[in-house]
Amino acid sequence: MTALPRRVRVGYALGGISSGTYGTVPGLILMPFLTDLLGVQAALAGMIVFAPKAWDFFLNPVAGRISDRSRNTRDRRRPFILRAGILLALAFTAMFFGPTAPPIAAALWVLAAFLASATVYAFFQVPYLAMSAEITDDYAERTRMITWRVIVFTLAILVSGAAAPALVESFGGVTGYRIMAVTMGALVLLGTAGVWLGTRSVPLTRGEQAGGRLFSQLAIVLRDTDARMLIVAYVLQAVAIGMVLGGVVYVARHVVHDASIATYAFLCFVAPAIVLTPVWARLGARIGKRRGFTVATATMAAGLIALLAARTGDAAPLLLAASVVGVGYAGAQLFPLAMLPDLAAEDARRSGTNRIGMISGVWSGFELLGYALGPALLGLVLTLGGYRASTGDATPQPDSAQGAIVLGVSLVPAVLCLVSLIPLSRYRLDDRLRASVYDTETGGQDVDATETGATAKD
Repeated sequence: MTALPRRVRVGYALGGISSGTYGTVPGLILMPFLTDLLGVQAALAGMIVFAPKAWDFFLNPVAGRISDRSRNTRDRRRPFILRAGILLALAFTAMFFGPTAPPIAAALWVLAAFLASATVYAFFQVPYLAMSAEITDDYAERTRMITWRVIVFTLAILVSGAAAPALVESFGGVTGYRIMAVTMGALVLLGTAGVWLGTRSVPLTRGEQAGGRLFSQLAIVLRDTDARMLIVAYVLQAVAIGMVLGGVVYVARHVVHDASIATYAFLCFVAPAIVLTPVWARLGARIGKRRGFTVATATMAAGLIALLAARTGDAAPLLLAASVVGVGYAGAQLFPLAMLPDLAAEDARRSGTNRIGMISGVWSGFELLGYALGPALLGLVLTLGGYRASTGDATPQPDSAQGAIVLGVSLVPAVLCLVSLIPLSRYRLDDRLRASVYDTETGGQDVDATETGATAKD
């Protein structure tokens, strides 16, 4: 078993600044930028937000495969992270420095820049995720490492998610969006430098080499029952969270009629993770990662249902419900990210083939697809509700549109979270690994994880 020094845990966690910023701000800002400033219709705006992340769905496994095939046995992932992080900051900033009229030209610029940023993000995020399965082989250490990462990731979400709307509102119009873009690009660069410097000279605990063709290795990953069940559960929740992130600005502007409430709601949503992630980690140590994930999901779903109270237009019920969602969200981020390296490392141990990047790429691709489907589904809900797009002026929304906004951030994502519990209940690897750790600690033989490993396959 390989424990990590605190310097490495913190260094690895700092990469969460980049992924947290880029993973949050487009979903929070881009649809209002398109619909309320550039005059793009809501359904089309949703598809613009969806398309680049859908592209990553196909690209991420390729990025993982490329990093798997790196022959640098001591520094397999970090060079990808450094180069892609720099390019990501530049491409993200460029999204908000294009033409603002006519709407079709503005939309095409945003789409092209977003596609570029999504492409380089694949070569940042996938190697970054793959590192967590290679720099330690300890079941419990992975949870500790991911706990640090989730705290930093959440702080990045908190800072970027609160600062981005505030900068836009403070400076107003195109200027506000461009100042916001430069600031968020700087955060991406900060996280890239942190993970590059903090994880230097860390030895790899897995030495398997990549083998086979891309599609044959991809098929092996997708045939793994545990991988499929965990991915399906996480994607359903990513769709739900994507809807909430994309809808909070609409709730503030058109239901509560106070744009500043978006910042407060976002703070209530993500702040609990800073304090409660270690609490969720301790719960996971007692009952297991899968069971902890189940409890966190149920908590998040309860908070989402409570968001129906936002329809009253009062801020207090909205903020209280957002806090409950945040409590569950803290655990729903920690546990799947701690289960992913378990899944990848166990596959490498069992097969003797390095598919860690491939598995991380499949995971990240489906995750981004889920987060992209969230705004797309929200855009569809808003369109069905009769939402009226505008070109900068505050446009009153009909009651049907206000009701659609509330449903899009409450009941619809709550149902998705509850449905995700079905595939999660079929994930078995965590029970086998916990039994293996128990056998090792008590002097028993590691029978459970080896002899039953084949049951992870169909």
